[in-house]
Amino acid sequence: MSQNVTQKIIADHLSDGKMEPGDEISLKVDQVLLQDATGTMACMQLEQLGTKRLQIPFGIVYVDHNILALDFKNPDDHIFLRTFCAKYGIHYSRPGNGICHYLHLERFSRPGQVLIGADSHTTMAGALSMLAMGAGGLDVAVVMAGHSFVLTMPKVVGVRLIGKLQPWVEAKDVILELLQRRGVRGGLGRIFEFYGEGVATLNATQRGTICNMIAELGATTGIFPSDDRTREWLVYQNRGEQFLSLEADPDAEYDEEEVIDLGELEPLIAKPHSPGNVVAVREVAGTPVRQVCVGSSVNSGYEDLAIVGEALKGKGVHSDVSLTVTPGSRQILDTIVKTGAYDALLEAGARMLEPACGPCVGMGQAPPSGAASVRTMNRNFPGRSGTADDQVYLCSPSTAAATALKGVITDPRDLGPMPTLPPPPTNPSIDDRQILVPPPPEIAHSVEVIRGPNIRPPLSQSPLPQSLLGKVLLILGDDISTGDLAPDGAIVMAFRSNVEAIAEFTLQRIDVNFPSRAKEWGGGFIVAGQNYGQGSSREHAALGPKALGVQAIIAKSYARIHRRNLISQGVPPLTFAHEEDWRLAQIGDNWEIPNIRQALEQGLAEIKAHSRNTGKEILFLANFTPREAEVLLAGGLIACLKGGGQPLTAGHVQSGAEDQGSLITNPTPQEQIR
Repeated sequence: MSQNVTQKIIADHLSDGKMEPGDEISLKVDQVLLQDATGTMACMQLEQLGTKRLQIPFGIVYVDHNILALDFKNPDDHIFLRTFCAKYGIHYSRPGNGICHYLHLERFSRPGQVLIGADSHTTMAGALSMLAMGAGGLDVAVVMAGHSFVLTMPKVVGVRLIGKLQPWVEAKDVILELLQRRGVRGGLGRIFEFYGEGVATLNATQRGTICNMIAELGATTGIFPSDDRTREWLVYQNRGEQFLSLEADPDAEYDEEEVIDLGELEPLIAKPHSPGNVVAVREVAGTPVRQVCVGSSVNSGYEDLAIVGEALKGKGVHSDVSLTVTPGSRQILDTIVKTGAYDALLEAGARMLEPACGPCVGMGQAPPSGAASVRTMNRNFPGRSGTADDQVYLCSPSTAAATALKGVITDPRDLGPMPTLPPPPTNPSIDDRQILVPPPPEIAHSVEVIRGPNIRPPLSQSPLPQSLLGKVLLILGDDISTGDLAPDGAIVMAFRSNVEAIAEFTLQRIDVNFPSRAKEWGGGFIVAGQNYGQGSSREHAALGPKALGVQAIIAKSYARIHRRNLISQGVPPLTFAHEEDWRLAQIGDNWEIPNIRQALEQGLAEIKAHSRNTGKEILFLANFTPREAEVLLAGGLIACLKGGGQPLTAGHVQSGAEDQGSLITNPTPQEQIR
């Protein structure tokens, strides 16, 4: 039977289930990725599971988010993660070494393997034909403990690329085109697989840009075939022996189709405050700008930075503009130094930042009040930059360069002929000394895991009660992001290891009184519209409300990862049977959901609730799989596993040494790093 790339990898890793869209499947996992902002909680949850050492072939923690040492909190987290990794057999990438997604593409992404990461942009590894998916920290902890990763089999959207990008048009414009067509909800339950003659015109980092931002569609992931461009990248990274040819069969079919003519694209830009708010650059050209930021996990490769340097060479950044540049890794930093791109950027007036997430997650470089900030990053949710009334636009490095030069949003084609970039060195400087390899088990068992005072254990998980009774705490609209629920920025993110502390910031952008009201009222319910929990994989967006006593969420629809995080933490994500009933909610209403436990035990799809204030009955949907219902009944995934539940279907535990099938060969961690 003919298969596309997605189906081939899934079939090779399938431990249970059928590859039918909508059915639940279990996958064996080759690699896990954690970063510091999600890693501490995931590591502590791994401890709660009772696992003594990593049970899959490879895992790594990157320190790239919380690197501002405003006080002791972040440095304490780094020491905790470093010692935890040494004890549990996990690699550790030190602060300043690089941004997790870009660095993983350089050093560890491998064709044909499955990667689960506690970061929504883990999808970037799909550039090297890896099935790479974001998940909450608890789900990653469960995978590290040796269990399969369970998901609903997505539909596969075939994106046929034809033609070739024109000068000044970049890979960023490809993903912005998809976002313009489908919006931020158009990828829910879907994997986007790219194929066609246009694929060969895109190199690995261009593909990485597209796969990174595929998450903004709400998609499960994106993936490219493994071809000569893949081999080219692996050879360049001194990993040529890891190449595996992997392409769709000639007559492979897809559930849905998109066709993009690369030659017909023009420079695009996402206006505030959504990655899906995309228009042509020419439509907003002339908008005054105060800040331009280039880099982050997306658009931080050599070509991304070099084009900015070449466009500004011999000129200077406009006097009204502050320009920052963030390389994706130390290797890229070294490359732009050797090619002269670094000097060109410095001479133009750019502020050069270290290889870390930085401005993308509000870690410094907040824009002025109400001012336009043009960024090559992946998200522009309100307030994410650190400025409450920010006006962030998302675009390609070429558009960013033209804008920095002119002081207003500018179509880069107005700059004339596109310059030729200096070629990168044929043998890049590959230095993995900043990636610490864990000691062998006989040494690791004596390692002490060091915990600072801000590192607090995760919330306990208790069985779902028979009925839920509480007040409506807040009513929200569509597209509430995880950044609303657990804000970005240096101040708040420093509490990622302390759930009770970070809960005090829950929904502060929308209602500063929400945390105090939730505690005063003894918890209750959040009511929301479509796509609740869009954005990142941060499980703190579920943990924070739970710590404040939120018993359930009732929304019109959910983003994939956040819905899963709510279930994993024992908070039922219910939906309205009739969306118009959303209007019946009033803050302060006393709602009762009687016999919810019995309904889940019996597998009922509908649950009747009522308002004690108005007497009106409201019908909710409980569309849970038997596995999800079992987790909710137990009070969460840890409670379910420790209570003897089997929510991960057949063939749960996998050994780090077991055979993973015909497509892949699993090296030991030591073989994965040079």
